[in-house]
Amino acid sequence: MEMSHRGKSFVSIAEKAKADLTKLLDIPDNFTIFFFQGGASLQFSAVAMNLFGDEEGPKANYLTTGTWTQGALGEAKKYGNINEVANNKENKYSTLADEADWKIEADAKYFHYCDNETIQGFEFNEFPHEKVPEGQILVCDMSSNFCSKKIDWSKYGVVYAGAQKNVGPAGICITVVRNDLIGKERKDTPMLCNWGVFSKAANTFHNTPACWPIYVCGLNIAHMLE
Repeated sequence: MEMSHRGKSFVSIAEKAKADLTKLLDIPDNFTIFFFQGGASLQFSAVAMNLFGDEEGPKANYLTTGTWTQGALGEAKKYGNINEVANNKENKYSTLADEADWKIEADAKYFHYCDNETIQGFEFNEFPHEKVPEGQILVCDMSSNFCSKKIDWSKYGVVYAGAQKNVGPAGICITVVRNDLIGKERKDTPMLCNWGVFSKAANTFHNTPACWPIYVCGLNIAHMLE
């Protein structure tokens, strides 16, 4: 608790946590791991700001399957034109609209979905990746099943997960971003949402990170790796 976040002791803790996570989930070299504060909810805004950039009239596809994707869609609407692929709210999110009925914009910048909705208890056993148009960035909120199964990183551009579900205590959001998507944010992106700013900082920590949650996440990731 008293360690400097720039000191060798904590830097080694953070680096080991990232190295162990890389090994556990086979994360490729062309991805960067961030330990952001603000939980997954802050990334609802960050995803849109960083991926839309300053494009004119940017579009994104959002598949609404529960409370958390509903919140993510609401934040993204502040920054671009959001197409709701499907929404089964009238069924209290107990089912999913048939894939054949999904309305997908082919020219959207990215496709966002949540792998496991914790409030409604809806989880994808296998996401239909073939539904995502070729070249469209796939973004996934994996807050509640992150580290519970392998991830095919060739399918994804961004994966983010609030740690408190099953990796560590509340305080950080583990965000894994493909490197070619970093540094293209909107000019008005707040510092704490700016992937480019953090990627250039020492150990990807632009400001003081949540040291204690990172430490505990590191312990748990090491345990899972064993």
